Amino acid sequence: MKLNDLKVGEKGKILAFNSGAPDYRRHLLMMGATPGSNFEVVRVAPMGDPIEIRVRGSMVSVRKHEAAIVEVEKQ
Repeated sequence: MKLNDLKVGEKGKILAFNSGAPDYRRHLLMMGATPGSNFEVVRVAPMGDPIEIRVRGSMVSVRKHEAAIVEVEKQ
C-alpha cells in the first residue's frame, strides 16, 4: 500500500521507498520519515495535495507524487 492511499486519521508504518526517486527519498529521510517509523495522516488538502503526516512528533507535508513512492503498512 502507498502513503497516498490512506485517509485522514489512519495510522501506519513506513516500510520502504520505491526506487527511481532518490531526491524525494533523501528529502523524506531528512524530515524523519524513515523505514520503521510510525505515522498518522493528519490532513489532506482539498485537491489531495499536499498530505500532512505526523511522524516522530513532527508534522511533515509531502506532495502526492512524493507520497506515491512510500510503501506503508496500515495499522
